[in-house]
This record gives sequence, structure tokens and C-alpha cells, in this order.
Amino acid sequence: MKAKIIAAVALASLNVGCTQEIQNKFGRAVQNWTGTDGILDVYAGEKLVKRFIKVDKLSTATGTSDSVSRPYRFGYGILDENQNQKVDAGEKRVYFEFSDYSTSYIFYEKPE
Repeated sequence: MKAKIIAAVALASLNVGCTQEIQNKFGRAVQNWTGTDGILDVYAGEKLVKRFIKVDKLSTATGTSDSVSRPYRFGYGILDENQNQKVDAGEKRVYFEFSDYSTSYIFYEKPE
């Protein structure tokens, strides 16, 4: 228990001297390590058209050579074909991308 407190204080101390972007990247790394069991719902108008479950995070794409953010996000999750929020036989983990500008989506942690 004492070691956890010391580690938390050390991380907090390091975090204070970092830029916001470095803090965000660190937060995403911790979130990715711990997992979030997220759900991504994609809509066409008011209709739910795709659902991905067991998504650990969404990432913003960046250029390979210029490191500039791109206008789309990506991640990995299980395509929930029947949209029942359960992994059924035949549903597989897939890579997905979507535009930040034209895609209506909601990303949330699976409710207990």
C-alpha cells in the first residue's frame, strides 16, 4: 500500500512539469493499459448503423513524417453485428476508422 502511494505521488510530481499534450498521452497510455471496455456507436441520422464493443481507446491519427493530427480517429474493437453489446459467435475484433468531421458517433464506457 505504501509503495502505491509513493508511486502515485511520484507520477503526480512528474505530471505537473509536463505539457498538456504529454499529460494527455500519458493518460491515454494508462487508460490503454488498464482498459476501458468502451462502446462506440456510429449513427446515420438517428439510426444506429454500427456498434463496436470492447474498445480500449480511440486514437487521433497523425502524419508519419510531419506528426500533424489528421481529421479521423481509429481504434480496435469487436464488431457487434447484432448490436446486443455481447460478443457472439462469429463476431471478431476489427480495426476501424471514422472521420471527425462527418461521422456522428458516441464513445462511452460499458455501463455495469
